[in-house]
Amino acid sequence: MGTPVSQQTRDLYWRENRRLMLILGFFWFVVSLGCGVLWVEPLNRIQMGGFKLGFWFAQQGAIYGFILLTFIYALAMARLEKRLGLEEPDA
Repeated sequence: MGTPVSQQTRDLYWRENRRLMLILGFFWFVVSLGCGVLWVEPLNRIQMGGFKLGFWFAQQGAIYGFILLTFIYALAMARLEKRLGLEEPDA
């Protein structure tokens, strides 16, 4: 078992985790709802690969955006855990 973690470290970890989730959640909202629904008409004036950009965001772009946000979250949390000394040891 690992060493006990101080309450201050736990609080900092969860505060940073919540902050990161709020920021990434905002970008998820903008990409999925904003680009795919709310701003579809202006985006449809732009063509991408033969498709209107608003249509592309609604069908594919939101998925790619979500995958990108997942990778960003994993990298940011790994950095936070390393900074706080909470990283998992290699097996």
